[in-house]
Amino acid sequence: MNATSPQPAPKLVAFDLDDTLAPSKSAIDPRIGDLLIALAERVEVAIISGGQLSQFRSQVVDLLPAAASDILAHVHLLPTCGTQYYRIDADGIRTVYAHSLTDDQKSRALAAVEEEARRLGLWESEPWGDILEDRGSQITFSALGQQAPLDAKTAWDPTGEKKNALRDAVAARIPDLEVRSGGSTSVDITHRGIDKAYGMRQLSEQTGIALDDMLFVGDRLDPHGNDYPVLAMGVRCQAVEGWEDTAVFLDELLPTLPARA
Repeated sequence: MNATSPQPAPKLVAFDLDDTLAPSKSAIDPRIGDLLIALAERVEVAIISGGQLSQFRSQVVDLLPAAASDILAHVHLLPTCGTQYYRIDADGIRTVYAHSLTDDQKSRALAAVEEEARRLGLWESEPWGDILEDRGSQITFSALGQQAPLDAKTAWDPTGEKKNALRDAVAARIPDLEVRSGGSTSVDITHRGIDKAYGMRQLSEQTGIALDDMLFVGDRLDPHGNDYPVLAMGVRCQAVEGWEDTAVFLDELLPTLPARA
């Protein structure tokens, strides 16, 4: 899709976070911050990621340029693929909902992913931080640890073969839960039926904006990517290969969007 195509202007633009708005687990560039605020002055802006709220804060929210609260009110935050939903108001970040896993679901998910990772030889003995993380509504396995450097993460599984093998093995162990590939080195476990398409449906329900009036921007729209469910559900999508691509796309898109009435 091209920003100058004759398609109607979106009323909401949603973004993946890592490798779309910023490098994995890294802060947004100031250019992205400026563009997000400029976008929020015209349409609803959403971020949907497998990451947890603390990542949204440190990577994006805390780095946005100063803006009036009535502009920030148009920003929607959906960590853990929409199992949590937050808005920004004058007092900070407000919870709309959070659907946590039960203690039993968490313990079974943690056991399954660790045991299968060890069996497949994917359990690192010297990771950068924790390999397993309880995000409340999501259990996340990060093969190299939560704080692994970007170059190591990029080199670990360039074809996705390791991650997909682990995903399949864990899914067979806990069929009542959703197991999917996450970022470059991660596998995420949530309630069944939870993916970024779920997050987009929640956005539609919360905002009253039809899916046909939304646009999603992401770097993993390939069939094995964690952004693909959004494309598969028929939402208009823009593929990017990094935050620089996103910035160029937004520079083209913004002049086509009417000012908010």
